[in-house]
Amino acid sequence: MSAPQLVVHRDKELMAQAAAARLITKIVDAQAARGSASVVLTGGRNGNGLLAALAGSPARDAIDWSRLDLWWGDERFLPEGDPERNVTQAHEALLDKVELDPARIHAMPASDGPHGGDADAAAAGYAAELAAAAGPEDHGPVPTFDVLMLGVGPDTHVASLFPELPAVRETERTVVGVHGAPKPPPTRVSLTLPAIRAAREVWLLAAGEDKAEAAEIALSGAGEVQAPAAGAYGRSRTLWLLDAAAASKLPRALYPPASA
Repeated sequence: MSAPQLVVHRDKELMAQAAAARLITKIVDAQAARGSASVVLTGGRNGNGLLAALAGSPARDAIDWSRLDLWWGDERFLPEGDPERNVTQAHEALLDKVELDPARIHAMPASDGPHGGDADAAAAGYAAELAAAAGPEDHGPVPTFDVLMLGVGPDTHVASLFPELPAVRETERTVVGVHGAPKPPPTRVSLTLPAIRAAREVWLLAAGEDKAEAAEIALSGAGEVQAPAAGAYGRSRTLWLLDAAAASKLPRALYPPASA
């Protein structure tokens, strides 16, 4: 478990640009060290804002896009191509603008995919795909992701792990179907906390006044069942990337400058 580090930016636009620059550096470094890199994407306004900033960055060409594996932390269980699906939004923001290997884009199954409308079967299928990609060096059923990004919801949810719901209590499976989510659509597929914690680095993104209370709760020692964001951490680093509005309820002592 790594203790959280905080970086606070003036506004959400600057946060997205700085996070994109940080991600480019991490991917390039991972590819130089190991030949390839793996990143877990998140949706929502902050996740998509980061992807759009990355698409517009002159430094994006430093990445060898053909040697990058992309995974997702969660997905709305909707038909392929639905505009509300995270993968659809990611394609619009970034993926259609770079030369990715289609075999390395690991989208979560859609509700009209091979598992039909069974979200639990879709989750098991994605878990199997993760396990197949894990090597002996990963010491578990998921790859050791270089960076796993999560948006933080106003209720402290991350991925589709909502406070008090069964998915946030899962300790064995790496991917689960989520039923009865408190925000639409109610049916989703999500990584679990054990899968999230397999990442080298976990980045939590929060911007806007509506995220201020969630950040305060998650960083004040709350339990992960009540505040799922509190249970999201990386093996070597846990980084909270916030704008000033989302950090407005945190004591200044909490966020000294993080190391690069």
